[in-house]
Amino acid sequence: MLARKLNSNHHSDWCEPSSAPYNSALTRHSESAMNRYEDVLVALRRIIRATDLYSKKLNKTTGLTAPQLLILQTLNHNDELTLGEVARKVNLSQATVTTIIDRLEKRDFVKRERGSSDKRKVYVYLTDAAHKALLEAPKPLQDSFVQQFQDLHDWEQTHILSALERVAYMMDAQHIDASPVLDVGALDRSDLL
Repeated sequence: MLARKLNSNHHSDWCEPSSAPYNSALTRHSESAMNRYEDVLVALRRIIRATDLYSKKLNKTTGLTAPQLLILQTLNHNDELTLGEVARKVNLSQATVTTIIDRLEKRDFVKRERGSSDKRKVYVYLTDAAHKALLEAPKPLQDSFVQQFQDLHDWEQTHILSALERVAYMMDAQHIDASPVLDVGALDRSDLL
């Protein structure tokens, strides 16, 4: 009888009851998947927006970009650093750090001096203007994140890192030069000379 039912013109009648729940489930799954990617995009937009608002606040209070502030803080926490050492500490290329240091030097936030024991080495030092800017600067946006991230279990940290690395890959951003600081725009942008 089953064979006759399959070969009859009423095949669609026979399949309809079983396919309706399947189609409904597919529709719910598709809507759920659509909501998930929209939720991800909203979360990314919130991160970008928070970063943008912080960058504007930092610029308004100190006239600095977040990468410039990161470099000043790095110099403030270390006695003597060469450009290469600064680049390693902030996880940026030496070329990017050199451009940022050039801009900071033009604004009298840093000065370069040759080493006393090794004249081949050039060290970067903060000026009084930089110390004043560091006092006026708002708390870095990532400080709160870092504290909360460190409070997570190892598996949670690994999960977040893996997911964010995947997102960077999906956005073809895995090769972009970036430092561990939340900021928008180019790291060595010239809008703050």
